[in-house]
Amino acid sequence: MLHQKTIDDLLSIHQIYLEPDVTKYERGREILTKYPHAEHIEVESHWKIPELFGFEGSVDDWLWNKKNVLILGLKKGIVCRPNTRSSHWIAPSQSNGCTMSCSYCYVPRRKGFANPISIFVNIEQIMGHLRRHAERQGTKPEPDETDPEYWVYEIGENGDCSADAAICDNVKDLIGLYRELPNAKLTFATKFVNREMLSYDPQLKTRIRFSLMPHQMSRLVDVRTTPISERIAVMNDFHEAGYEVNVSFAPVIYYDGWLDDWHALFEEMNDVLNEQTKAQLATEIICLTHNDRLHEVNLGWHPKAEEVLWKPEIQQVKYSQTGQRNVRYKNNVKREMVTELVDAVKTQLPYCKIRYAF
Repeated sequence: MLHQKTIDDLLSIHQIYLEPDVTKYERGREILTKYPHAEHIEVESHWKIPELFGFEGSVDDWLWNKKNVLILGLKKGIVCRPNTRSSHWIAPSQSNGCTMSCSYCYVPRRKGFANPISIFVNIEQIMGHLRRHAERQGTKPEPDETDPEYWVYEIGENGDCSADAAICDNVKDLIGLYRELPNAKLTFATKFVNREMLSYDPQLKTRIRFSLMPHQMSRLVDVRTTPISERIAVMNDFHEAGYEVNVSFAPVIYYDGWLDDWHALFEEMNDVLNEQTKAQLATEIICLTHNDRLHEVNLGWHPKAEEVLWKPEIQQVKYSQTGQRNVRYKNNVKREMVTELVDAVKTQLPYCKIRYAF
């Protein structure tokens, strides 16, 4: 019997940082009522908390902040951004940050040194924008690689929606919204199994993407996440509950024996998934991108992971669209990794469509 990790294993809220207007919103009041014993610390902005954000923060408090701190604020820039891969649009975030602590996560590179969950309480404004945006798009004119029928909106770019859903109903409300929109569906990737979400009745208008990687590597770098076998084990249940269930093979990390471990993972999927789940399965394959500043931070709290994530001899500099200096595998290494993993998927998981691989 698998031990089901719950949100109580991840969160024990002792401090809530909140913007001044949070209590004007019903969602804000609901969350504050849920954690009656937490200390309230009023801040000007969810982005401006010196003891949490900025690389000058204390690395010793990294995991404590993840477990014990919650931030409540208002989403200011409510816009949809075009996307070209797993969705057509990036929706305005209903949250930012995460209680889990994957050592390769890009969000600390953007938001700062520690990134506990920030929940945005003006969910009605966010949903209103999304409804109007979808109405302006009209009927999707033709099938594409992202979806054969609907415009797809990514709602989990900056966090993990399954963990957010254990704090408040933002994600449940969004799933309900897209259930009603005739031309759109939502999507998000997750590394946390939240079985409460089985009751949300998405009616195939929500595509949940379970992030998977070999067990050995996940235990090292997927800190505070649901174990891989538990993620796979719940996929049939989520499909039966009305979700479109996909997977994300990401990040793909090079180490001795990496491909053999992926072969073993694919065999486990073949054994566990039922025919209905297999028939609608699709994946994305994404090789590791790392960051020199995050590498320095990680050395302070999880140096063992950096032994596999930071490999200068096979990595090269890659500047992001926002100008950040990242590193990724050298072209020849990455090309070989992608080719080998794509071939393995086609051979072992012939039912699984590959949406993209890079």
